[in-house]
Amino acid sequence: MNDTATIIRKYISEKILRTNEYPFPDDASFLEKGIVDSLNLPMLVVFVEEQFGLRVDDADIVPRNFDSVCGLVSYVESSSPGTCRHPSR
Repeated sequence: MNDTATIIRKYISEKILRTNEYPFPDDASFLEKGIVDSLNLPMLVVFVEEQFGLRVDDADIVPRNFDSVCGLVSYVESSSPGTCRHPSR
């Protein structure tokens, strides 16, 4: 994975798991592994917005985007400024 994944792993390790290392594969489901729950999901959303300069719409908070490091990396990279997700006419 890339720097985005490293940043996400570090945040989850330190702020959610309260450990020094992210002990799961990047495709591990946050929900299935008990990594992220409904109480710390809002923290993760705020982190993504602040760290990557994004605005996360409520419709984007779905498992495909927020249930693994891989999903978050894909979401962040497809939503980054300069990336056209919803072309205007």
